[in-house]
Order: sequence, then C-alpha cells, then structure tokens
Amino acid sequence: MATSELEVEARSEAAASGDVRSQPVDPAGKPEVEIQKQKKKTTTTTKKKAKKSYSPGFACMRSEPDEDGSFDTEAEVPGERPRPAHLIVMVNGLIGSAQDWRFAAKQFVKKYPGKVVVHCSRSNPSRLTFDGVDVMGQRLADEVNSVVKHHPTVQKISFIGHSLGGLVARYAVAKLYESGPASQPTKVNGECGSEEPGNHHLEDKKTDKICGLEPVNFITSATPHLGSRGHKQVPMFCGFYSLEKLAARTSRLLGRTGRHLFLTDNDDGKPPLLLQMVKDSEDIKFISALKSFKRRVAYANARCDHLVGWSTSSLRQRNNLPKHKHPSTVDKRYPHIIHVERAKTTSFELEDSSEHKTDWRNTADLEEIMLRSLTRLSWDRVDVSFSGSKQRIFAHSTIQVKTQCLNSDGEDVIQHMIDHFIV
Repeated sequence: MATSELEVEARSEAAASGDVRSQPVDPAGKPEVEIQKQKKKTTTTTKKKAKKSYSPGFACMRSEPDEDGSFDTEAEVPGERPRPAHLIVMVNGLIGSAQDWRFAAKQFVKKYPGKVVVHCSRSNPSRLTFDGVDVMGQRLADEVNSVVKHHPTVQKISFIGHSLGGLVARYAVAKLYESGPASQPTKVNGECGSEEPGNHHLEDKKTDKICGLEPVNFITSATPHLGSRGHKQVPMFCGFYSLEKLAARTSRLLGRTGRHLFLTDNDDGKPPLLLQMVKDSEDIKFISALKSFKRRVAYANARCDHLVGWSTSSLRQRNNLPKHKHPSTVDKRYPHIIHVERAKTTSFELEDSSEHKTDWRNTADLEEIMLRSLTRLSWDRVDVSFSGSKQRIFAHSTIQVKTQCLNSDGEDVIQHMIDHFIV
C-alpha cells in the first residue's frame, strides 16, 4: 500500500513539474500524460464534428447549414456516401426563412433515405420577401443553379412552396425552364444557360427541363395563386368591401410584394405581374414551365386560414368549392384532410391573346383570366381543415408545420404530401 501511495504521489509531482522523464511511457515512447491529452483532444474534436453534421433526434440524417441560413438535408447511409438523384427545393413565404421547412425536410429524407436531397431556400428571408415576386423569383432561380452544381448526381427536381413561396417558385421555374425538340442536345445537370462545348448530351425522351433536370412535382401550400385583392381572398377582412379596398390602397406597406399580391402594380403600363404569370411570352414561359412537371398539387386551408382564402389557394371559383356542412376525414391516417380532388386530364392548347382587351383593373375579370389559364393544366387539390384543432388560429402556419411546438397538428398534412410524392 505504501509503495502504491508513493508511486501515485511521484506521478502527481512529475505531472505538476512537467518532468516527462519521471512519467510512465507507452511502448512507442510517449509519456502517459501526453497520450491522455491527445485522447481528450480527439474526443472533443469528434464531438464538435458530430454536432455540426447531425440533426438532433435524427442520427441517420445530415444537415449542412450555410452561413446565410439555408441548409441541405439528406440521409447518412453507413459506408459509401449516398448519391441522391432527386433534388427537392422548399420555398418559404412572407417574412419567413429556411427554418420554416425544417420539420418537413427531415420527414422527406426519413421516408426516402439516399434517394432525395432537400434544399430549404435561403435567398428570400425576412424583409427580403417585400422585394417583389419577380425579384425573389430571380434570386431563387440563381440559388437553384448554384445548388444543382453542388449536387452533381441529381437528375430530377421538385418544388414545394408555402404561401408566397408558391408564387416565387412559379416565377423561378419559368426562369429555369429549357425546352428543345426530341433528339437534340440538351444541357446537363448544373449547366443552366451554359453554351460551352461539351456541356450537352442527347436526350431522346422528354426534353422539357428545369435547370437541366427532369421536373417531377410542383406543390403549393396555402398559396394565393389569384392574389389577395377583394372577393374574400383574405378571410380576415370578413368580406367587407371597405376593408378590402383599404388593404389594396395600403398594399405598399409590404413593398413591391404587396402591390403584386393586391394586383395594384402597373410597372411601365403593363398588366399586374400575377396576370403576366399565367401565360407564355417570348421572354419567359410561365405556363410551359408549369406544364413540364409530371404532377401539380395545391394544398389549401378550407377553414380558419385568416390570410389566404380557400378559393385562391385551391384554384377554384367560389361557387365550385366543395360544400361540406360537416367536413369529415377522408383517410384516418390524415385526420385534417377533408377532401381530395384528383387531377383531371385536360387538353393543353395555347390560349389566344384576347385577355389583352380585358380591363385588368376589374378584379373579377382578373380572377377569371388567371383561373382559366392556370386550370388548363391538371392539378391535384387537397383541402385541409383545422376547425377542430386548438391550433386552428395558426392554420396558415400549421399546414406547413412552421414551428413544431405550435403547429404540430399539421404533421398529417406533411405526411400526406410525402406519401403521394413521386420520387
């Protein structure tokens, strides 16, 4: 016992004095104290890396946050690094951020590990959402170009937009749209707009591309496709014409975005931007870009959404909305989904330019033109109701599960989106 105590005391004194000669050494000749320090340093470094690479509660997923707030989420498969072929771009709404889609992004990767990579857009956060649908759409298009180059294995692309984000996504895909005849060279992944030799390959199948990728799903959630001007498109105004008129006059408070949403913009004498976005022009192909997607879906709050009306988000006329006095669940797995209308096959033909003769200052005429153009494409419509939920006052955010602690009742809506997603 005495010997042991003396040995311990001697080691302590040696460590305190820094005399490594008196300390035990390993077979390689390194003092024990140095070994312990290296072990601690290695452990600390490993822990820091683990915190950086993995999302809490999802050890099989990796999130790569950027300094600007965006993040990509994909599965971490043991062994070889996964090579996902499908890029999903999620777009936030007014005064939102990339974090708004964090819950949904994790659920998509959990369902399709190794098959998808989810990018939550960071180009239009907070007050930048006041800059206008066109400016935001161009930013998103530039961001997608960059993301695609960062993920060289992706071959397919889908977009999911919440609220204003759905309009921004519509503008962005038109900027990224490429088309060409069969058996003609088309640009490969990550070379959008590039004319350099060697950046092309032959494509004998579908030649419509979004940023050089195959467009698959285009999904909107509580998006004001017809704008927010009059006709009960903003439920919080309770249908009072005086309030709707006042809102249109004060739309400038939301910058250019407010003018776009309330259809009060007439830059250079042109029709409102949302009206321009329902047809193709020589410069930009809005309808052709939407048509290129295999599937289009509009999720809409049938009740309790105080910001975006059922009609504008579901792309229906008010007299064509489903009449449910006592809405019931369609599927027990999705308790808040009360009605699903599958896409009907439609014949797509280019529309004539008769709308140019319409008085675009008349709200009813504007809605009719936008609906007629957008519904020439087939849409799945999914109607949601949180009327029996304690979170119904937050329905506009709950449909997205913006914050899990406040909007968790929308998880079944996200699950429905995932279960019916074309990978």
